[in-house]
Amino acid sequence: MKIFQGLDEFAAATGTDLGCSRWLTVDQGRIDTFAAATGDHQWIHVDAERAAEGPYGGTIAHGLLTLSLFPVLVNELYRVDGVRLGLNYGYDKVRFLAPVPTGSRLRVSARIASVTPLDGAAQAVFESTMEIEGSDKPAAAVSSIIRYVA
Repeated sequence: MKIFQGLDEFAAATGTDLGCSRWLTVDQGRIDTFAAATGDHQWIHVDAERAAEGPYGGTIAHGLLTLSLFPVLVNELYRVDGVRLGLNYGYDKVRFLAPVPTGSRLRVSARIASVTPLDGAAQAVFESTMEIEGSDKPAAAVSSIIRYVA
């Protein structure tokens, strides 16, 4: 984990590659819990029998479940000390590039694309990619915006 001592040090790190997170397994329990939380019970995610006959040969994770895993995995890569809080400010770009079959292991790599100083704060853009273990194609690519308040 890279630890930045305050916003000035963090801002100076523009362009820094933060490396890769740990692997996280996306099992059917996690997919079912996400379906219950969001009300998205589409068969491709939750009906193993029907999904076995579908295009992927089994259930797959929701795209938005995949997206929701980015913050927890990116947060393993770095920390900014000396700030009161960090807020997810949004996303400039999200692309789901490959399905995530149930049981897949995922990890995220990230780079600090930019840091813009603000009055008493800073806004960072991260370029991140979610890898599927054993796959040549990533699950997703994301450009996310985080705002830090000193």
